[in-house]
Amino acid sequence: MELFLESFPKIFISGIVMTLPLAIISFVLAMVLAIFCALIQYAKVPVMKYVVQFYIWIFRGTPMLVQLFIMYFGMQSIGVRISAITAAIIVFSLNTGAYCAETIRGSIESVPQGQMEAGLCVGMSYMQIMTHIILPQAFRSAFPSLFNNLISLVKDTSLAANITVTEMFMQTERIAGRTYQFMQLYIEVALVYLIFCTVLTWLQAWGEKKLNYYQAGR
Repeated sequence: MELFLESFPKIFISGIVMTLPLAIISFVLAMVLAIFCALIQYAKVPVMKYVVQFYIWIFRGTPMLVQLFIMYFGMQSIGVRISAITAAIIVFSLNTGAYCAETIRGSIESVPQGQMEAGLCVGMSYMQIMTHIILPQAFRSAFPSLFNNLISLVKDTSLAANITVTEMFMQTERIAGRTYQFMQLYIEVALVYLIFCTVLTWLQAWGEKKLNYYQAGR
């Protein structure tokens, strides 16, 4: 019990100050990238469409841990020095962005083509139609999948410990290395991840309810 009282606050605080910010910053950047890539694919922009498809293919087809090692250790080996936290944000953003891009693309394509035609008929520009008609509908249907990606990303931040980022799993490893109480400490950090992901799941349910209410109101 003494170890729990000593270690749990340290692990939890490390999650608040490092794990969650790392996940949220990476997810915001991933969403910006995902929207950009999804719009390029939807509009079938010449050349860029194939660049985007190649990017998605690479990051969906290789393990995130390998991507982290390439970005941090690999880049250092060729003389490019990137801090561990920067490397983690870059990889988490690119990896999550690849998955979110496909989710958003599929949601955009699920919006009836008649919506685009109706917008053009009333004199709206392409960007106005996308911003005010297509994307809001696409985001409502994509919301659950996108939020699931955020929850997965919170758990995946534990991989950053492999490149020396002091997030809460690394904090746990340090305490375990000092006390040798591996089972108890790993259960503790699992509990903290569970708490974070449970709160996010509640937020997801609340967000879905709000979106359904908004849709019904229209």
